[in-house]
Amino acid sequence: MAKTKRERFVDIASKRTNRIINDLHLLGNCSNKNNYEYNEEDVKKMFSAIEEALKEAKGRYTKSKGRNKFTF
Repeated sequence: MAKTKRERFVDIASKRTNRIINDLHLLGNCSNKNNYEYNEEDVKKMFSAIEEALKEAKGRYTKSKGRNKFTF
C-alpha cells in the first residue's frame, strides 16, 4: 500500500533532521584544539553559513505562496 504524503514527509523529514543533528555533533568535535587549529574568524564563517542555510530552509516553509499585493 502506498504511503500518504504525510507519512512520506514524516519518514523523510525525520531521517534528514536526525542526519543534520548528527552532522552538527560531528562538526562540534572539530572544536578540539588538541587535534585542530582554527581561529575565531573560521568559526564565525562556519556558523554564519549554517545560519544562512537554516534561515533559507525555514523560509521555504513560511513563505507565502502568492505574490505580494499592494494595498492601502
